[in-house]
Amino acid sequence: MNIQEYFARISYNKSHKNADLQTLTVIFQHHIQAIPFENLSMHCGETIELDLQSIYNKIVRKKRGGWCLESNHLLFWALQELGYDVCILGGNSYKPAERAYAAEINHILLKVEIEGTSYIVDAGFGGAYQAWQPLMLISGKDQPQIPGIFHFMEDNGTWYFEKIKRKHYIPEQSVPFTDTPELGNIRKIYTFTLEPRCINDFQELNTYLQVSPDNILQKKSICTLQTTEGLYALVGWTFTEVKYNYMEDVDLVQVTTLTDEEVEKTLKDKFNIVLENKLIPVNVRGLPPNLVDTI
Repeated sequence: MNIQEYFARISYNKSHKNADLQTLTVIFQHHIQAIPFENLSMHCGETIELDLQSIYNKIVRKKRGGWCLESNHLLFWALQELGYDVCILGGNSYKPAERAYAAEINHILLKVEIEGTSYIVDAGFGGAYQAWQPLMLISGKDQPQIPGIFHFMEDNGTWYFEKIKRKHYIPEQSVPFTDTPELGNIRKIYTFTLEPRCINDFQELNTYLQVSPDNILQKKSICTLQTTEGLYALVGWTFTEVKYNYMEDVDLVQVTTLTDEEVEKTLKDKFNIVLENKLIPVNVRGLPPNLVDTI
């Protein structure tokens, strides 16, 4: 593994002499615009391994994406190589259908310390709740970014990560709408504590997610990628393109249903992914159909 090969994978060719916030922000943006959040391995007969060499080979050399455990582990390695003070944290993601946070840790995120200030760096949430810049770890402060306004709230050592939702404009519909408006305009994303973790703490979770039939990653084949304007998302046979702030406080959402052949072509054209094994697209009915509020 070498950092220059990683830089080539994310199309980063600027200076990295200083482990500062500016460099971190640019590397992070290149990472999320080059490496998709995806769980396609589990829908084409591949086993997902958590060791760094396997992740490196998959994402850097085979030009695939990965889910949070893979993408953030790779980013953790890269930031360590560059001299950043970085540690792994564990999060409990929010489940909108159950209106509750997961009982067990099911997400990995990173904390970076720069000149006495802590930042949360998470390249592995995907979809419309992916931040585009490192977020200062401070309670109660709105942090506006192009995807929306993010903020943290801290209560007795537990941190809550949330985003203020925008309305969505779908051209086929005449009036912009907000997903699940009865829940208000705050979308809970996950909770976490500042207890340092290591990647081995997530081995059991990595195995569980690949065998448990009850989690959303088993029920949906997912591939999302941040773009310069918004994001691409492929869930089952449904391709969604989002443009942020298409109108004031309104995101443009364009949805297309694909054939099996179009799924393969879309993976190549939009996500730069060519799979070695045959993908079986999955999108179990009965779950919220709109990716924008399910991931």
